[in-house]
Amino acid sequence: MIISEDLLLAYGAEYEIYDVNETIFHEGNLPKFYFQIVSGIVELNNHHEDGKEFIQNILHEGQSLGESFLFDDRYYPTNATAKTACRILKLSKNDFLNLLEQNSEACSKMFRCLADRLYDKYIMLFNISSPDPSFKIRTVMDFLKGDTGGKYSFQVPLTRQQLANLTGLRVETVIRTIKKMQNNHQLKIENRKIYY
Repeated sequence: MIISEDLLLAYGAEYEIYDVNETIFHEGNLPKFYFQIVSGIVELNNHHEDGKEFIQNILHEGQSLGESFLFDDRYYPTNATAKTACRILKLSKNDFLNLLEQNSEACSKMFRCLADRLYDKYIMLFNISSPDPSFKIRTVMDFLKGDTGGKYSFQVPLTRQQLANLTGLRVETVIRTIKKMQNNHQLKIENRKIYY
């Protein structure tokens, strides 16, 4: 958890439940709340004019969403959608800013979270600029796997469609590239699951 549940509750946060595919906030809305995931998975996404989805990020238990947008008066540049049933702590913007002002440890953790997100964005921007589909896919898998385990020890928690949406590739290209990567022993596929 970035900020402890007890501290958030002490400042007035409330639990909210979101069903699968329910929108937490829309692109173009003004940010009014701090959201922290207690359980579930949330996807930050945009949709192109042709309806194709582009995934900005996939967030899990203990992570926050949209927090950086609370520090100015700009509109959300993305949507937040529950990809599984989610339980989320929701705290008003003013109470969130008061919490950070009055709690240096929470403020420090928030700065660390924002720094990590910026670092991740730089990695992903470089990834998107590559013309090599296998490089794009490896970058996403390296990012998700982190420093955990050895070869084939990590089950990639994304569908081929989600990999396509994260990398800007067509799903057909992702499928072909994953097969090539398997043939080159860069990953393993068992029961349609990808192990990296």
